[in-house]
Amino acid sequence: RALSSISTAVAGDRTLGGTELLVSEACLGTMTFGTFNNQDEAFAQLDYARSKGVNFVDSAELYPVPLTAPDWRAGATEEIIGNYLENIGPS
Repeated sequence: RALSSISTAVAGDRTLGGTELLVSEACLGTMTFGTFNNQDEAFAQLDYARSKGVNFVDSAELYPVPLTAPDWRAGATEEIIGNYLENIGPS
């Protein structure tokens, strides 16, 4: 499910693969959620991205965050995104 259906202010929209789903050309990387950013900070980043029309979120959490980071925990990013979606409700 896309985070928002608001019009894109940052970049245009693109069709995702062979689907009819429109996603923003800009994508929010969330790999630091739960490690370098707590849930409140993550919610603020998601709110800001949505306010700019971003509805494409990359939840891969291993790019710059090593598995040995003290706060790293598998699934933390997805939990925060899930909490955010539950908090904002259907759009």
